Amino acid sequence: MESKEVITVLTIAGSDSGGGAGIQADLKTFAAVGVHGASAITAITAQNTKGVFGVQPINVELIKKQIRVVVEDLNVKAAKTGMLYNDEIIEAVTEELKKCNFPVVVDPVMVAKSGSPLLEEKAVKALVEKLLPIAKIVTPNKFEAEKLANMKIADVEDAKKAAKEISKFGVKCVVVKGGHLNEDLDEIFDVLYHDGEFKLFKHPRIRTINTHGTGCSFSAAIAGFIGLGLSISEAVKEAGNLIYQAVKYGLKGGSGFGCVNPVAKLYLEAEKLKVLNQLEEAFKLLSNDKRIIQLIPEVRINFAYALPQAERIEEVAGFPGRLTWDGEKLTSVASPRFGGSGHVGRVVLAAMKHYPFLRSAINIKYEPKIIEVAKKLGFNVSSFNRKAEPKDVKIVEGKSLSWGVEEALKTAGVPLDIIYDVGDVGKEPMIRILGENPFKVVEKVLRILDMLNKV
Repeated sequence: MESKEVITVLTIAGSDSGGGAGIQADLKTFAAVGVHGASAITAITAQNTKGVFGVQPINVELIKKQIRVVVEDLNVKAAKTGMLYNDEIIEAVTEELKKCNFPVVVDPVMVAKSGSPLLEEKAVKALVEKLLPIAKIVTPNKFEAEKLANMKIADVEDAKKAAKEISKFGVKCVVVKGGHLNEDLDEIFDVLYHDGEFKLFKHPRIRTINTHGTGCSFSAAIAGFIGLGLSISEAVKEAGNLIYQAVKYGLKGGSGFGCVNPVAKLYLEAEKLKVLNQLEEAFKLLSNDKRIIQLIPEVRINFAYALPQAERIEEVAGFPGRLTWDGEKLTSVASPRFGGSGHVGRVVLAAMKHYPFLRSAINIKYEPKIIEVAKKLGFNVSSFNRKAEPKDVKIVEGKSLSWGVEEALKTAGVPLDIIYDVGDVGKEPMIRILGENPFKVVEKVLRILDMLNKV
């Protein structure tokens, strides 16, 4: 059977010998989006996480030939430009792209993350007058937008004004990236100006130095999603989501700025499957032990396992409908899924804020003798007092457990195996057993059962 022709997206940019930005970041991003990446290299740089230590532009005739042979042979649906370095290269690239009928995303790369210049000053004029008029989208950061719009940008409203000003150069859409806007805020707003209208895209701000390659990957993702047929707005939204994950799961390496991880999306899909499978397998180990009936609380059991660096309930897997005794064994209503456990999921998330390796937990019924056994086994045990819960916490659904876990961890000052409370009005006493993974949690449960049933 003949396979379907692959969609190709072309990057026209410089090579980053450190692998964090440029062509290297673009090709990884294309793979994450799901398109075939082709490349035309404009310059070779000698750089690492600390800086750029040398630049060698590629002969313009060879740059043009790279573009030409790719376009003639492959099914190119979109292209992006990155580091173009000088006016001669910009003019050569523009000349070739004018012959093509696919949309072009321009990342107006001017300065590296380390502060090293990647575009000659005199080349800005060629960028504005030659390349932007044929581009579909341009994606400047705050500093590049200030240069292009000839104005200072302090906030989102300024970014809107700059985007409108930049659009006067003939580019169809402008996206002013928000990473450097209002850096004291916990959110980032990317500003899209398209067809005379503004649209904001919001993402949580991740405070990290592992951001090398952010701009390259963002523009590459937009080009990739456009190549797949998404609208401008959809492409910018999806690119923002991809970059959020790329920064969140960024790669620390070297002694300077670590790089983003554009293939984090692929890693996460694989990790999700692993989490679900391990949670299911650990549950089977538990359900095969009939002694578990001794530990089932009135509200029944749930069992959770989080993705690495999880921050939201949707990143924690659990069993919808909880786990219950069917007369013969512990059973589940449904297979585990992400977001399947609100209560135990919140326990895991609160624990991970202090100890990121504590990614799994289960709840069992409270009895003083279980706590005694746990202490004899050498488990780290702590508790919280629901009666001391602040009113402003109590009135917010789902906040109580997060508060309780925080209190227990603060009191203990060490990673905990067990967190318990003796209940309150309308709140059943409960024990939560924590561990690095669901198998470690089950191991602790079985050790407690062994001790409880020891003759």
